[in-house]
Amino acid sequence: MYQYNEQDQTLIEERVTQFRGQTQRFLNGELGPDEFRALRLMNGLYIQTHAPMLRVAIPYGLLASRQLRMLAKVARDYDKGYCHFTTRQNVQYNWPALERVPDLLAELATVQMHAIQTSGNCLRNTTSDHLAGVCPDELEDPRPYCEIIRQWTTLHPEFAYLPRKFKIAVSGSEQDRAAVQLHDIGVYLVRNEEGRIGFRVLAGGGLGRTPIIGQTVKPFLEKKYLLSYLEAILRVYNLLGRRDNKYKARIKILVKETGLEKFTAMVEDEWLQIRDDMLLSEERIAAMQAQFTPPAYEPTANSDTGLAQHLADDKAFAKWFKYNSVVHRVSGYRAVFVSLKAPDSPPGDITSDQLDALANLADAYSFGEVRSTHRQNLVLADVKQADLYTLWQKLDALKLATPNIGTVTDMICCPGLDFCSLANAGSIGVAREINEALDDLDYIHDIGDVKINMSGCMNGCAHQSVGHIGILGVDKKGEEWYQITLGGSSENEAAIGDRLGPSVAKHQITESITRILDVYVQHRLEEEAFLQTVKRVGLEPFREKVYANH
Repeated sequence: MYQYNEQDQTLIEERVTQFRGQTQRFLNGELGPDEFRALRLMNGLYIQTHAPMLRVAIPYGLLASRQLRMLAKVARDYDKGYCHFTTRQNVQYNWPALERVPDLLAELATVQMHAIQTSGNCLRNTTSDHLAGVCPDELEDPRPYCEIIRQWTTLHPEFAYLPRKFKIAVSGSEQDRAAVQLHDIGVYLVRNEEGRIGFRVLAGGGLGRTPIIGQTVKPFLEKKYLLSYLEAILRVYNLLGRRDNKYKARIKILVKETGLEKFTAMVEDEWLQIRDDMLLSEERIAAMQAQFTPPAYEPTANSDTGLAQHLADDKAFAKWFKYNSVVHRVSGYRAVFVSLKAPDSPPGDITSDQLDALANLADAYSFGEVRSTHRQNLVLADVKQADLYTLWQKLDALKLATPNIGTVTDMICCPGLDFCSLANAGSIGVAREINEALDDLDYIHDIGDVKINMSGCMNGCAHQSVGHIGILGVDKKGEEWYQITLGGSSENEAAIGDRLGPSVAKHQITESITRILDVYVQHRLEEEAFLQTVKRVGLEPFREKVYANH
């Protein structure tokens, strides 16, 4: 993984010093709330319902074990003993005291971590495939380009105050595991007809109040032009994006109202003026790729014969192996998902003790590295198959081995009313109710891949618009109600879900979800996935069942 150089380290240390002074001036009354707001947001600090919330950047989801231990220390020393992983592969703390945040950031800086640009109207954390570098369907590892983009975006003076927040995702695989089409800019590594590898660039995607799928603005871009082309898109957006209406300020609205052809032409015109000003040389790309060299895999790892016996002897292990591990590009290894979706825990939450223990497991079994996913789980990407049984036992003891990855209880969920000042309805309690209603794991595994995404407000932090089943909290005269959508997807065939009907009351939402699943089981054909059934039979059978007796 990328290691900071002296310039990187100096930058984040000076940023901490700067924010320490800003915070002290605010506490002394020398800065007003509005003045301080812009400063704290650029350092990842929100003011939520109960306390400040700090969002810490995890660039493209990659963490070293020493960083996990620091996250654990921060959770113990500055919070309430836990933290929350988000859909942007970042981590959030919900209870830090404002006056202690500079100290917290100073500790993070000692392990090459920060909260710069994790909020505010700026270029946010660049996300990527959590299986980058280990998946068999990968054309090329996207992480070196993510790091190049990270360095370009950090404190970029021209784009510090955009019309609205701006998000970029990069993938190098056939299967989109990074929701690339749902970002302000999406980047795919592709091979052209001549066999050269470059980028397909999309723009205008985004979720929230008006969910829109991104569209291709550049079918093939040579690698050397990556930064200049991204800069051209940002310049057009920065100039023409709405600043008078925050609900129409995202680039997705600009692309939609301008039209793809005209928007693309404006980007091309801007790019022609700057494309040779910031070329990526082959040497720079190679130097960055050298930061992401594969670990020292054991050439005899595939000679292990014990795995088959463990799978035959232990049904619980076999179930975990099936759902929580995936094939690795190196024979004899598997990538292992660490489920943060235990039935009695808020989705995405992990305690300080679990973080410390996981850091030890990463050191012992996965070359000291952990990844975060956009579905709020973690990954140990390089586990020898000979170690899987022992690792499973240890994860199970930590309550991190729920065999539910890709199942209906692997929910994406925002903090909702429990923490967020923007929320209209609760999310965590509803997720717990749904889990309790679906606690028969055999049933969960029988219905297969069904993704539930639930957000407490229109901002859509949990990507409810693209859930197979989307749940959106709304306020009706002070009461919590929930809108339901079906048929969304954030993968290759990205789609926005269709609204099922009127919102349902809080006490009806869990039953509504179980009724939706019953309809699926009743109507599906053999081996037919949930999305296929929804597409084939339409919404009406689901609508009839959900709203019967309502």
